[in-house]
Amino acid sequence: MGLFKPDLYRSFGIGFVLGALALTGAMVAQGRAQISGPIPAAQAAPALPDQTR
Repeated sequence: MGLFKPDLYRSFGIGFVLGALALTGAMVAQGRAQISGPIPAAQAAPALPDQTR
């Protein structure tokens, strides 16, 4: 007699697989949204006067 029934392990396995697929889908969708936008040009910060004195 085991500690848990096999149905519990099967449910955890199915939940893990479905969660991993949902997480992967969300990451792919977010990655596509970021890549599809234009990349802005780099700009240098304005030079500030020396304030050590």
